[in-house]
Amino acid sequence: MAASHSFDLTGLVAAIGDAVVISDADGRIVVWNPAAERIFGFTQAEALGESLDLITPERHRRRHWDGYAKTMRTGETRYGTTLLKVPALHKDGRSLSIAFTVALLHDAEGAVTGIAAVIRDETERFQEERALRRRVAELEEALGTLVCA
Repeated sequence: MAASHSFDLTGLVAAIGDAVVISDADGRIVVWNPAAERIFGFTQAEALGESLDLITPERHRRRHWDGYAKTMRTGETRYGTTLLKVPALHKDGRSLSIAFTVALLHDAEGAVTGIAAVIRDETERFQEERALRRRVAELEEALGTLVCA
């Protein structure tokens, strides 16, 4: 038997440490929490009503919108449980590495009306991993040179 609780979902979305970005069927931002402001640099006032192009790098927009349209049309996404890792844009123009999952939002008839994304900034971790991979490659090359000498 489920317990009955009353939650302030607006307060939860505002308090959560990950960015919560909700877009409508046309890809316009309708929810932008304080963590989204912190991660992407745009205030809520700057983001609300804007296209997701605000944070999508230009070179990835066609692929993004193709997938978005397909999700709206089919009501299916593979990113509900699978973590998607993609580049994103900060307000100041720098590139970010983000990881997120999505939830599809439906109306009373079951039609998809929007997408909610829970987003984490992985930029620092991504850069650390890239530096480690580079260092491993350098060490393997140096070791190969020693072995062949």
